[in-house]
Amino acid sequence: MSVAKLDHGGGVHNAARRWGIPPHHWLDLSTGISPWSWPVPAVPEHVWRRLPEDDDGLVDICREVLALPSNADCLPVPGSQAALQTLPLLRPRCRVGVPAVGYAEHAQAWARAGHEVIPLAYDRIEAALATLDVLVCINPNNPTGKLTDSETLLGWHQQLLKRGGWLVVDEAFLDATEGQSLAPLSDRAGLIVLRSLGKFYGLAGLRAGLVTATPDLCSQMAQRLGPWAVNHPARFVMAKALTDADWKQRQYQRITTAHQRLLTVLSDAGLQAEGDCGLFAWCKTDKANALAEALARQGVLVRLFPDVPALRFGLPGHDRGWAQLAAAL
Repeated sequence: MSVAKLDHGGGVHNAARRWGIPPHHWLDLSTGISPWSWPVPAVPEHVWRRLPEDDDGLVDICREVLALPSNADCLPVPGSQAALQTLPLLRPRCRVGVPAVGYAEHAQAWARAGHEVIPLAYDRIEAALATLDVLVCINPNNPTGKLTDSETLLGWHQQLLKRGGWLVVDEAFLDATEGQSLAPLSDRAGLIVLRSLGKFYGLAGLRAGLVTATPDLCSQMAQRLGPWAVNHPARFVMAKALTDADWKQRQYQRITTAHQRLLTVLSDAGLQAEGDCGLFAWCKTDKANALAEALARQGVLVRLFPDVPALRFGLPGHDRGWAQLAAAL
């Protein structure tokens, strides 16, 4: 089947060609990725020279950091994108609920594998559960930033489990919220949690993520992904970053402060922001198309959702960026 290429933000070089502004003059707020990355140290030579090994201690580190129970498993993956593309291959054809407004790769992956995909607004999920075999939740949602409490998610999981169903929870942005991870409960059958180091840690280029679930499901996914799915340098960096608790605390405070500043800047421009994720703000407005165009003409790239319509704004990472955003607005 023919699959359309989805827009995920970024694309500064394409924007530069379209609007005639050199790439280095752009303020890219379109991705929701932290503008501050975990400081990657020099990678030892042997890491580049040797193939990655599954018993290098990374899984033990992940288990400890995520507080996994002994009968849950953890699988490092080359970005949570790889996991969400693989999961649909592990079930026979079924009915899958996905967010009506959300990271569209989930819907596309399930549809590509032949499943029936049902887009659902948040307030329609409860009524639709009895008709679903799988429910995909993004928590917090990307792009709206809406955070769903763990009690609600676990209630949905229980209903799905009665029919052998799955609840897939994409927690790619959870570190930048006050939300509670379901990873410590992923020993429960049918509960699958996806984690990412790309957003909060600012390491999207690393392509590093995690899946927590029951051992049998993680084993099936590992077989699908094949050997050496996560390269050795990525495993090295993941182990170091995940254990840096002091940096994580500083990063959370930095993101929280910047998010409050972003809300103020947007409010001063007459935009009402929504969402619980510190890495971006979601603004529904009838003027979304015109605003995105006007900002782009001034070298500010934001994410446009024309069908809603709405804009998503990421965080500037320096004073020059804040000034550019305020002036453009």
